[in-house]
Amino acid sequence: MKRRIILDTGPLVAFLNSQDKYHDWTKAQWAEIRPPLLTCEAVISEACFLLRGFHKGPSSVLELLKRKVLKISFSMEDQIAAISLFMNKYRSLPASLADACLVRIAELHESSTVLTLDSDFRIYRMHKRRVIPLLTPPDIT
Repeated sequence: MKRRIILDTGPLVAFLNSQDKYHDWTKAQWAEIRPPLLTCEAVISEACFLLRGFHKGPSSVLELLKRKVLKISFSMEDQIAAISLFMNKYRSLPASLADACLVRIAELHESSTVLTLDSDFRIYRMHKRRVIPLLTPPDIT
């Protein structure tokens, strides 16, 4: 894939959990992606939490960072104003901190695509009006 990929929590968990409904789909997508995949601390935290009951779950997430398959692409502290505006705008969904960070990463990396299992990304907009390019399974509406 030529576009830069921004990774959400769902595909990260699905990739590492062979029992996940989207495991095979996610593995097929990752096979076509050139690392690193951009992400944020909030996604790493969510994935570690969701995989805590799996053998080597959290350590597998951290290993992907260590091997530079994943890259934390920005400092939340430097982007707090934009993140706060986004979370306020989408508070009725409600938008998660991870979602807000990923949308901000998409704004900073214009030619990127968000790899997600979250249908809320079809509602979110970057730069207030622009549709976010997404890579999602066909059954995510």
